Amino acid sequence: MRYGNGSASNAISAQISKPLWARLTDDTTMKINLLTLLLLITTLTACGQKKMENKFFTWDNFVDNFGKEMVSAEDVHNNMVKSGLKDNCLTKMDFTFISDKKESLIKLGEFLKAHYPYIVQEVKKYEDLWEINGETNEIPITADNLLYWALDMYKRGYEFDAKLDAYGGLFDPKDQKFPDLDTSKADYYFDKGVECYEKGDLSGSIINWSLTLNINPKESNSFYSRAIVKNELYTWKSALKDYDKAIEIAPDFVSALTNRGSLKDENGDYSGAIDDYNKVLSMDKVDLENKQQAYFNRGNSKFNLKDKKGACEDWKKALELGADYAKGRLDEHCK
Repeated sequence: MRYGNGSASNAISAQISKPLWARLTDDTTMKINLLTLLLLITTLTACGQKKMENKFFTWDNFVDNFGKEMVSAEDVHNNMVKSGLKDNCLTKMDFTFISDKKESLIKLGEFLKAHYPYIVQEVKKYEDLWEINGETNEIPITADNLLYWALDMYKRGYEFDAKLDAYGGLFDPKDQKFPDLDTSKADYYFDKGVECYEKGDLSGSIINWSLTLNINPKESNSFYSRAIVKNELYTWKSALKDYDKAIEIAPDFVSALTNRGSLKDENGDYSGAIDDYNKVLSMDKVDLENKQQAYFNRGNSKFNLKDKKGACEDWKKALELGADYAKGRLDEHCK
């Protein structure tokens, strides 16, 4: 059965470094550090996306239709469940993007083929628009997986001035296949998530870290890593919940505390952000870079709360610890 949707239609985040508990291997740390570098690059790219001069699918269009896209994914999933879909049924999704420019879709297709394990067709004329169709690899479908896949495609379409117009999945309710969730596969899915992220496959990374958590619900690194990508896909509340889970499992997870503090600050919870930075600074074993970031970020949150004196003290401390980036704030606000 096939089901789908269609229409004519300032804080510094912590680097993903080795947590303070011994069970994380150096090999895993190396992989997570690769994820950090890509996170920083992607974050800079994302900041620029809002300034893109799209003509067909503008930033305002993207924002205005974001909630509808989430509801649409939920509707598609609900219809599939009504027809017998079970969680994590492996399903290939087909999709269609539209744009008023053929070149936009050609570039989008090239990007998808380079960064995702998808099959993408040639661009075709459709009435007064252009369209491109494709098919994913087999994706384990759950409500969340389908949602983040749809948001990933929605975001990628916007980046190329194109709109995700329709998608659907074909599955046989009497012959469903599922990923191997044996306990021995937890590391495999975690590593696969990192690999997907390195390639730019955002939804693939979330899906694989979710499979890791299906096997081991106490895998704090998967919650932490998944939170980063959820935030890149503009679902900060869900990202915050994942940071909460990572910290609940590993209370001294410095990078998770710093990132959660940054996320709280970005969304107006300055007092909550300060609480997270205070926690980091109260720890005995925190490296210099994390201390610099915690003081600097706490200064920003204090400044947002109109505590200029406290902000200047924290920026000064960050600078004394070697955070040269704090000098700009001091020069601007603490003369």
